[in-house]
Amino acid sequence: MKAEILFNVRGQVAFVTGAASGLGLAMAEVLAANGACVTMADINGDALQALVRKMRSAGSAVDAAVLDVADAVELRHVIDAMVKKHGRLDTVFANAGISSGPGFATAAGRISGQIDQTSLATWGRVLEVNLTSVFVTMQAAAAHMKAQKSGRIIVTSSIAGMRAETLVGYPYVATKAALINLVRQAARELAPYNVLVNAIAPGVFFTNIGGGRLRDPAAQEEFRRIVPLGRIADAGEIKGLALFLASPASNYVTGTVIPIDGGVTAG
Repeated sequence: MKAEILFNVRGQVAFVTGAASGLGLAMAEVLAANGACVTMADINGDALQALVRKMRSAGSAVDAAVLDVADAVELRHVIDAMVKKHGRLDTVFANAGISSGPGFATAAGRISGQIDQTSLATWGRVLEVNLTSVFVTMQAAAAHMKAQKSGRIIVTSSIAGMRAETLVGYPYVATKAALINLVRQAARELAPYNVLVNAIAPGVFFTNIGGGRLRDPAAQEEFRRIVPLGRIADAGEIKGLALFLASPASNYVTGTVIPIDGGVTAG
């Protein structure tokens, strides 16, 4: 089978959260560039609208949905409105997430983010955005996908959800670990409906999460040291995996967690 058939997403109706920058933008770009109709959701309205205008001028079929994914009512409304407009929903990337700050220790020996220093306000907000909003996204998408007996849900977890990671905060690792079992549970339920549910577990990528913490050379060096490939990934390097999971190439893949981490989880 030729690659253009195996990885064909032309005509798909897709929804991507956290799409105004970083991994979410890369996911939306690769789908749109290959013929999918993509609704891009983000809380950053100005950036999102500018991106949508630019992508439309290049011929992509994209729409903007400015929303805080923590607003469950509005999130469901946007997904339902998409289905009403297009008549179906093929692929969802539940990608939006926030940082909870640095972990309890860094490679340089500085200490912050200890368990007794983590506020319940931070804990609650990170759970709301990183876990509850993903559940709501999956729940709203699943209702439509079960009815049409097809679909793909791809969740952005993290390698910090697969192992102890001292460089990131407690709420972040807790939510990313919870997403992995949420994906496995949903994959088992939705398999009879031909709805595939998988997780991507990124390692260290240049994104805006954590206020762009990786723009700091010292932070870059700390994270680079843990990566066997010796570098931090560009957000665009997620595109191949994203396209694979959205395309017929992954028709027999569900309930998986796929690391993309430069070898961090290899040992």
